Amino acid sequence: MRTPAKAPLNRLCNVNPHPQALASLWLWGTLLVLTLAWDASGADLSAMSWLGSPQGFAWRNQWWLSSVMHTGAKQLAVLIYLGVLAMTLWPLGIWRQLPRSQRLEIAAGITLSLVVVTAIKRISLTSCPWDLQAFGGVASYVSHWSWGVSDGGSGSCFPGGHASSAFAFMALSLPWLTSTDTDQQCIGRAMTGVIVLSGLILGLSQTLRGAHYPSHTAWTALFCAATAWVNHVVFAWWRIKRELSIGR
Repeated sequence: MRTPAKAPLNRLCNVNPHPQALASLWLWGTLLVLTLAWDASGADLSAMSWLGSPQGFAWRNQWWLSSVMHTGAKQLAVLIYLGVLAMTLWPLGIWRQLPRSQRLEIAAGITLSLVVVTAIKRISLTSCPWDLQAFGGVASYVSHWSWGVSDGGSGSCFPGGHASSAFAFMALSLPWLTSTDTDQQCIGRAMTGVIVLSGLILGLSQTLRGAHYPSHTAWTALFCAATAWVNHVVFAWWRIKRELSIGR
């Protein structure tokens, strides 16, 4: 028997916020406030001064940080991304729990997050810490919010592109995290924890090398999370609209 149009219409007009969604929004807002406070305090430069000197950053070419945590992690992220795309078309394991529209949502969300971070980096004139005169480079410190103001360096360092190799996968956890099934919610929380921890580790590794300020990692997390949620809402709206059209 065909589902009457009234059911999806009620869903479209009377949607109650999912508890996991509300918790995530509170966390996102808290991180935003803390990151803005960090930016306003000028703590980025102070933090890098602890790690660097006029001779540069001692750990810039450290093997584990540069070869494993940077190059190796980036290659692993590409493989995982390709695996996600493959699971979108040919689902296996837990991926079979999701309808095709949600698998498409995941692939789109990850891709959009990477595109957003890359686009911001392209227009940013902020140079990396290791480019500063204080650490043996040629650039002068300029806040990444001083849009259009060059610091004299190569720029394109804000936000943290390497951290986005992990944070972009926040879109992966949302279909499970917002499910009504408690087991799927558990999977979503586990995914979110692994993704956030991985992003923090990748961001920290780049900070230790002198490649990014701590705030770059925080802003990458904020941009990726916001993109993932907007993507999730758009796909949810599209699914409800499709149900409306089928129910007519």
